[in-house]
Amino acid sequence: MKILRIIARLNVGGPAKHVVWLTAGLDNYDCQTLLVSGMVPPGEDDMAYFAEQMGVEPIYLRQMSREISIKDAFTVWKLFRLFLRERPDIVHTHTAKAGTVGRLAGWFYRWATPGTLVGKPRRCHFVHTYHGHIFHSYYGKLKTSVFLAIERTLARLVTDRIIVISDQQRQEINQQFQVGQAHQFNVIPLGLDTQVFANWESRRQQFRDDLNAKADDVLVGIVGRLTEIKNHHLFLKAAALYKQLPQSRRVRFVIIGDGNLRPELMEATRALRLEDDVIFAGTRQDPEYFYPALDVVALTSRNEGTPLTLIEAMLNARPVIATSVGGVVDLLGAIQQEEPGFTICERGIRVNADDADGFAKGLAKLLDDGSLRVQMGERGRQFVEQNYAKERLFKDISELYRELMHQKTEPVTAPMRQRSVC
Repeated sequence: MKILRIIARLNVGGPAKHVVWLTAGLDNYDCQTLLVSGMVPPGEDDMAYFAEQMGVEPIYLRQMSREISIKDAFTVWKLFRLFLRERPDIVHTHTAKAGTVGRLAGWFYRWATPGTLVGKPRRCHFVHTYHGHIFHSYYGKLKTSVFLAIERTLARLVTDRIIVISDQQRQEINQQFQVGQAHQFNVIPLGLDTQVFANWESRRQQFRDDLNAKADDVLVGIVGRLTEIKNHHLFLKAAALYKQLPQSRRVRFVIIGDGNLRPELMEATRALRLEDDVIFAGTRQDPEYFYPALDVVALTSRNEGTPLTLIEAMLNARPVIATSVGGVVDLLGAIQQEEPGFTICERGIRVNADDADGFAKGLAKLLDDGSLRVQMGERGRQFVEQNYAKERLFKDISELYRELMHQKTEPVTAPMRQRSVC
């Protein structure tokens, strides 16, 4: 099977890792894959290094950008020409912009052929993965309604399968926002290389040494791009409120990541008098070292698919506290106890979005109860090992592709030559 995989940009985050893993890993499942990506704009960290490490050479389309522009028409044209040249069996798009331009080009590719006159369009299947969605908390009401109309149209006209990464996300996209038909949806959770984090205990001190943290210092970390949707302001407000609690202990709050909001967040840190408590660690390329160093991992997003940061934290047996958005609900598991302002779940604590007071109280509960942290961390580690290995992801995706192609063959035993092109 020839697969053409498209993503808007390889910026820091779970989707970039996901498409690189799939591009490299599906060689063993009778797939030749070309990865196509837009360019990472100034001010965002680029994960092209990760593709290089995995032996993947993407095709870069300089015209493909995050925002809507006249360049999008040229991007559609270039993708259409690429489809004509490569003649893929399956086009698989990831993220909103790539899903729009990729499927528009796909519509032209499918129908702009003489065979259409006799009812025989080009044979090619189209799959789109929602890693998250932009149907709330990103844009204003008018812009959001336009994007929603586009997604509904593309789902109806040119999408064979829609992949979501959690049950909660399927309910939101299909049932709440009425995108696509129920039979189009497949829930396929993320996958990652679980071996990267093996023996995490032995690596606990290195990042702590970088921060001049003592062995008994408590570190609460948040990992992600410094952008509006990640809502780091909530993290800072919760830190300030936690300091005011009578039972609070000395905690250092570590922000791992970078982005356009860094100056604004540093100013907010000063305004909240947190200069001695908050560390801006910047972007790091060593998750196998910084996760073990943290005592609690936080997530404050207003909108998420299934955040890879929480999955990686759990794989390192780190207890987590997160806003109750998107696939976070599925990750944290069954409710065990309701408390004022927060909910204790099987594998972490969840809080309502934008609730700084509840976040501070939930964090206090985690930091005061060492046995709860250990139990949550261990349950999270076991859950991720059992459900999020990349081998399971490869199997699920390849079976979906075979279903579309009406193939029932088993994976080949030897890898094919990598087909990605610069």
